[in-house]
Amino acid sequence: MASAAADGFVAKIGAWLQSTNVPQQIKDVDFTGLFTNPWFMVPFVALIGYLIWKQSFNELIIVVIFVALWWLSGTEYMQTLVVDGTLQIKKVLPVLAGAAAVLAFVIYLFFGRS
Repeated sequence: MASAAADGFVAKIGAWLQSTNVPQQIKDVDFTGLFTNPWFMVPFVALIGYLIWKQSFNELIIVVIFVALWWLSGTEYMQTLVVDGTLQIKKVLPVLAGAAAVLAFVIYLFFGRS
């Protein structure tokens, strides 16, 4: 019986979350729509404010990296990495180099500094 009540509660939360359009905007990489949606912006600004208040600059940089990677995943360049089921190697190599640079920066951020 408790499981049915919990399932109903989770279903209501899921329905409410879908009504905010946040999951769809994230999936579609709708930068403008997401960053003008108050259901996303209020918690996002609160998170950024909290990280600044706690002076957690490493975590703040990680959030910025995730937002940048999310935005890049929606660009036309990323959409054309695979054409007709064929991976475009000349386009993938810069992406791999950029990913390696970001990974090296994150490793330096957490392990290279005291």
